[in-house]
Amino acid sequence: MSDLTGKRALITGGSRGIGAAIARRLAHDGADVAITYEHSADKAQAVVKDIEALGRKALAIQASSADPAAIKAAVDQAAAALGGLDILVNNAGIVRGAGPVEGWTLDDIDQTLAVNVRGVVLASQAAAAHLPRGGRIINIGSNLAERVPMAGITLYSMSKSALLSFTKGLAHDLGPRGITVNLVHPGSTDTDMNPAGGESADHQRARMPIQEYGKPAEIAGMVAWLASPEGRFANGAGFTVDGGANA
Repeated sequence: MSDLTGKRALITGGSRGIGAAIARRLAHDGADVAITYEHSADKAQAVVKDIEALGRKALAIQASSADPAAIKAAVDQAAAALGGLDILVNNAGIVRGAGPVEGWTLDDIDQTLAVNVRGVVLASQAAAAHLPRGGRIINIGSNLAERVPMAGITLYSMSKSALLSFTKGLAHDLGPRGITVNLVHPGSTDTDMNPAGGESADHQRARMPIQEYGKPAEIAGMVAWLASPEGRFANGAGFTVDGGANA
């Protein structure tokens, strides 16, 4: 178990799937945790209750990652409620514009970039004002940022690939302050966004040496390690957790 006793974390998009697993894992390891959510208020409150049952402080903040003002307000609110901020996990993400390029709408493009890229940048910018020496920013990307193995996922893959250079650059910007910035690339993970029983699941499994979907808790385990003192020397790096799909 990673020791996060006394740490204060914010996970964007933390009401379900990988985000909820990260929130629960960081709390299990000792952190007080705030999450953001957009629509799933009931699921967000369930995560809060689970965290509080562990004896940790918990807070759910309604905020769209496509709304610049809401993102900054959420970071500031989390820091105020928890008494500071040590860890930011940029997890919120969407999939829009699946299919041929000719079918993308302007809204598909704008919303994808607003949430998957601009939201990450703005949350990190706001968090940098609060993070102390030893702070962590952990971005959640996708193994599709490094390899695009099929048609129809170009817009999503492009948005996630932007996090590669953002993570490396921000590691240089914040490293002198003792703050690390890293990137976790999940592969096919069993969530409601990409269920293990979904229409494309067999095709995805066929790409993996380990021919089974990952579990949200397994992604959360990598995040917890990066957030912990053991992850201190990892900086500006990407960690792919995809059952070997990109190997």
